[in-house]
Amino acid sequence: LLDIGCGWGGLVIYAAERYGVQAVGITLSPRQHALAQARIRAAGLQERCVVELRDYRELDHAPFDKLVSVGMFEHVGGEKLGLYFAQAWRCLKPGGLFLNHGISEHAPKRHRRRSEFVQRYVFPDGELCDIGVALRAAELAGFEVIDVESLRPHYALTLRRWVGRLEANRAAALHHVDELTFRVWRLYMSGAAYYFETGRLNVYQALLSKPTAEGRSHVPWSRADLYLEP
Repeated sequence: LLDIGCGWGGLVIYAAERYGVQAVGITLSPRQHALAQARIRAAGLQERCVVELRDYRELDHAPFDKLVSVGMFEHVGGEKLGLYFAQAWRCLKPGGLFLNHGISEHAPKRHRRRSEFVQRYVFPDGELCDIGVALRAAELAGFEVIDVESLRPHYALTLRRWVGRLEANRAAALHHVDELTFRVWRLYMSGAAYYFETGRLNVYQALLSKPTAEGRSHVPWSRADLYLEP
């Protein structure tokens, strides 16, 4: 399993612990890399997973059985979508699957306004792409779109819960960050929850397949495996 933009290593650790996979995560953040590696050592999973400080465009590993990317896609940008999916294609074995999870902006392009607050304090140089544009770029790279799931109401609820927990643990949070950072994230997550609730933003999980030469995709006949624990 390759996790593109693995953050603090949570997904690769979970996959190694619960499913016994060999997992590789990559991140551009030295702080994420250091903490993720420390968490892997603490869990005793050094033989099953690793996090590397690496750009996805520089990957030179042998092809993987599965790929996943959660919350990194928003940092790629529309101009580099083709490169992003082409590199994912090269990193995946024929018959393999790629789950791409990312936020999409629903408003028509002519009505969009870049949030100076978000650009300055939260996601510098971030860019949201229409789900249709993203899926088209994936298809042009060779992928077959197997499944697309909207998690908009789920994410709105998640954001509300995050805000509630942050407010309930304000004192503990201020041991790690200053007052400005605390307020920025409280405001950002509250506003984002409203945008998801009202449909301005959406978050999609797109399941993509790299078919074999014979056109086969190793996908179950139903979605039951997506929701049931083995």
